Amino acid sequence: MFEVQSSLALVLTIVLFVVKLVALVDCVARGDAKFVAVGTWPRTTWLVVLGLTVAVHAIDWNPLGLLNLVGTVAALVYLAQLRGSS
Repeated sequence: MFEVQSSLALVLTIVLFVVKLVALVDCVARGDAKFVAVGTWPRTTWLVVLGLTVAVHAIDWNPLGLLNLVGTVAALVYLAQLRGSS
């Protein structure tokens, strides 16, 4: 039973890390005009927030830690705002 739980936690950790990386890469590749058009935070702010979320997740692999949960929400909000409006 513990092996299944451990495997699920590892899969969840990797999936959430990939989501944060995708958001960061998308933010790096996207131009400033899209952020203005959507009416969200400036690109620089998103780069700092998403960069910090990736760094925190790389240091602390617990997907249910407070900072990781906040980072996951930030990445999902970014993806919903910017990728969802494409």
